[in-house]
Amino acid sequence: MKQKSDKKIALFAGALSLPFLTRDALRRRGWDVYVVGLKNFYDPKLNPDLVIRLGGAGRAARECRKRGIRKLTFVGALGHVNLSDIRPDFWSLGVLFSVLKHQRGYDSMAVAFNKALEKRGYEIVAAQDVAPDLTFEHSGIQTKTKPTRVDAANIERAVNVSHTIGVEDIGASVVVDKQVIAVEAAEGTARMLDRVVEMRKNKRGRASGVFAKMTKPGQDLRIDIPAIGVDTVRAVAAAHLRGIVVNAKTCFVIDKAAVIAAADKAKIFIMAV
Repeated sequence: MKQKSDKKIALFAGALSLPFLTRDALRRRGWDVYVVGLKNFYDPKLNPDLVIRLGGAGRAARECRKRGIRKLTFVGALGHVNLSDIRPDFWSLGVLFSVLKHQRGYDSMAVAFNKALEKRGYEIVAAQDVAPDLTFEHSGIQTKTKPTRVDAANIERAVNVSHTIGVEDIGASVVVDKQVIAVEAAEGTARMLDRVVEMRKNKRGRASGVFAKMTKPGQDLRIDIPAIGVDTVRAVAAAHLRGIVVNAKTCFVIDKAAVIAAADKAKIFIMAV
């Protein structure tokens, strides 16, 4: 009976396709998945078992207790949520107070949120740990196109810069073409890449430079999960960049086969480190 209980998990779903992929990957691995859609974010096609608003977690907590669910995982985009827009129920107020008390930045907010839930008896599970096939499981080149020596120098600098801004909780993504072209801030990765596309739309000659999306030091990957998809590949190609660098085992790859196929078609390399 304990073994069956250990295979129960509640998936709290935000926007885009990642909740679909995670739900299906978990079920393939034998998990009994209870899907909770976050109102105004989740895709209705997900057909969740329960829908709650942000701040309405008390209802979800009662359902999880009733069903014997102690493991929780969070996937899908929310953006940078404005705490002033959250109308918390009584149960959520305790969690919110804990978060506000210990939060000193975007990453520390995620850590404080997880600790608050753990104190209430829940185990926060990193989706990529229980469904590793959603990531690049092994480091190395994932595509037909390989990086050159020039690319290798750009990769090294991009990784170093990404770690530097990550320590300060600024962002996780950078673009480097000998010099630093762009750094992700509050606008997020997609808009940062849009800036680079606009900046380099008239670039002459061969593609050059790399885009890196790396795990920030101290980042709590149980709730704040970096991800790339086909749109990322298209933006990198439109920006006349040579390749993409991500972390193995921690960065979600949304529809991995399609991402690799798109990169191969655009002659872009993808490296997992």
